[in-house]
Amino acid sequence: MECRQRLERYLRENGVVFETRHHPRAVSAQEVAAAEHVPGRMLAKTVMVMADERLVMLVLPAPQQVDLGKTTAALGVKEARLADEAEFEGAFPDCEVGAMPPFGNLYGVPVYVEEALAEDEQIVFRAGTHTDTMSVRYADFEKLVTPVVAGVTQDG
Repeated sequence: MECRQRLERYLRENGVVFETRHHPRAVSAQEVAAAEHVPGRMLAKTVMVMADERLVMLVLPAPQQVDLGKTTAALGVKEARLADEAEFEGAFPDCEVGAMPPFGNLYGVPVYVEEALAEDEQIVFRAGTHTDTMSVRYADFEKLVTPVVAGVTQDG
């Protein structure tokens, strides 16, 4: 099953209203935001981090960058570093590398959300490819994923 299909089924099973969209191939989160005509702060990008050798998903607004010092403190670990693609691609077998949705819970990966993202009513995110996005109410995302909300960015 493809990632988008898995997400759609999960959202339907939980009674969550969502919208799917298709756009030209876009690799960076800012390119996706531009293609979808949404402010970058509404696009939830995923950044994979190795925290004491454990894979963790950070979810933050597209324009923001991870602050590894803040991330280390927020996660309560000795070391946090950006994960290499080879370290996380196997964890998301139905997704294109780098296009994982912020639903780490569906893949057994803990999710931490930047505080600023929690302020938006709606979030847009990749649906497993570099050409598909979905949007949901942040409250629904939070209810399903139960992420830890923490300051993990340079601006957050």
